[in-house]
Amino acid sequence: MRGKILFLTGLGVGYVFGTKAGREKYEQISRAAAKFWNDPRVQERVDQVEGFVKDKAPEVAEFVSGNAKKAASTVTGRKSSSTTGSGAKSGSTASTSSSSGSSSSS
Repeated sequence: MRGKILFLTGLGVGYVFGTKAGREKYEQISRAAAKFWNDPRVQERVDQVEGFVKDKAPEVAEFVSGNAKKAASTVTGRKSSSTTGSGAKSGSTASTSSSSGSSSSS
C-alpha cells in the first residue's frame, strides 16, 4: 500500500512538473488536492492515524532503543573479541603483578 501511495505521489509530482499545460493545469491540480485534503472523511482518517501514532510511539521508541542497544552490544562484542589479544596481554600483566604481589607478601 505504501508503495502505491509513493508511486501515485511521484506520478502526480512528475506530471505537475512535466506538464506542458502550464500554470493553469498546476492550479487545477492544486485545487483538487486541497479539496481532497480538506474533505471531512480524509481529515477524520488523518485524526485516526495521528491518534494511532501517538499511542504506538512509546512502543516504537522502546523497540528501536532495544534493538539499537543490541546492535551496539554486538558491535562492542566484536570489538572486544578482536581486542582479546591485547586484553589477554593486559590480563597476563595483571596476573603477573598480582602473583608478584603475593610473593612479596609471603
